[in-house]
Amino acid sequence: MEMLLKIENLDVFIGSTQILRNISLGVNEGEIVCLLGRNGAGKSSIIRSTIGLYPSRSGKIIFKGKDITSLSPRKKVLSGIGYSPEDTRIFTELTVEENISLSTWVRGKGEIFSYEKIFAIFPKIKDFLDRKGLNLSGGEKKMVSVARALALNPSLLLLDEAFEGLAPLVVNHFMEALNQIRKLGVTILLGESNVRIVSQVTERTYIIERGEIIFEGHPREILENERLLKLVGK
Repeated sequence: MEMLLKIENLDVFIGSTQILRNISLGVNEGEIVCLLGRNGAGKSSIIRSTIGLYPSRSGKIIFKGKDITSLSPRKKVLSGIGYSPEDTRIFTELTVEENISLSTWVRGKGEIFSYEKIFAIFPKIKDFLDRKGLNLSGGEKKMVSVARALALNPSLLLLDEAFEGLAPLVVNHFMEALNQIRKLGVTILLGESNVRIVSQVTERTYIIERGEIIFEGHPREILENERLLKLVGK
């Protein structure tokens, strides 16, 4: 299995405060890998650093064998990385279709992930394509945010807290959607705080605590270890 994303010894600061310490991790092509931890542990910071929203002080981010550490977020997107943030960042005055179509403007002449594929993953989106972002529920916003990231036709999809705030039935739909996305050839790096959800969608997990990686392994190992369970708060 070929490694798609490799992060080596990444240190990230905001002002004088170090928020990530010596982060090293890998995501193989075709995997769903999870960054697991409490709120504020550093999961989002790793994802934001990967996409280029947080600059690194030291270390490397290797994607498809190339050093992309210093590239701008736009160049990272064009290299094949999609990003759906925790707060979705849906444009409230635009319709769902317009929100998703923004990806075609960013992508330019590159290949676009088709609406046909998006509807196969999130069939409900068809029912509210003309609705403005302002009038979407939390679950609908998350669907649109992921669909917009997919429309860029990424090789790697970064999902930050994709399940947060969702009703149990919607969570089940999202878990199914992640597996469909993987089957379509998109690798996923997921930030999540619920180990029981994680255990159903991934076989490899990193625990993040205070900006450091303290564990790598199968989520089953976490569920069977009281010390690790306390660390993730579940």
